[in-house]
Amino acid sequence: MTEPVRCPWGESTPDYVEYHDTEWGVELHGDTAMFERMSLESFQSGLSWITILRKRENFRTAFAGFAPEVVAEFGSDDFDRLMADAGIVRNRAKINATINNARVIGKLDVPLDDLLWSFAPERHERPATFADVPAVTPESKAMAKELKRRGFVFLGPTTCYALMQATGMVDDHIAACFRAAPTAR
Repeated sequence: MTEPVRCPWGESTPDYVEYHDTEWGVELHGDTAMFERMSLESFQSGLSWITILRKRENFRTAFAGFAPEVVAEFGSDDFDRLMADAGIVRNRAKINATINNARVIGKLDVPLDDLLWSFAPERHERPATFADVPAVTPESKAMAKELKRRGFVFLGPTTCYALMQATGMVDDHIAACFRAAPTAR
């Protein structure tokens, strides 16, 4: 039996195969789910996604399942606990950003899910090759600008575009990939 054709990055490790085949580019909704992905994409900044993917369950445990209302209440003892947790990425700025962002979510005038999805493009051209996949788009720049205006941190245009890809706001599976939908979003 022949293996299906995947996006090149999705074939490099069994962890990536599973993530590529079942999650990446699949529409995701819900404030907790979106907060988790937003936080993990922020933690990934400057690191390999495989590092974050392999620590995801530890992140979920450390950050109370990414329930924003719980993380928003984290104090100095929680910060110290997180900085001592070898199961996650122990980066002071990223931990502080996650706690800050949870607090901002609690002050939003719209659900986080609605806010983020408001930046999904109406139409998105499917990349022919991996080299055609952008790092930023006008929509990810606009998302980053609005999130910053609202008080979110550690979410620049590149991180926002990765979030858009991961949550199905855009479908960047290359044309030859078996996951490529007939029409790209």
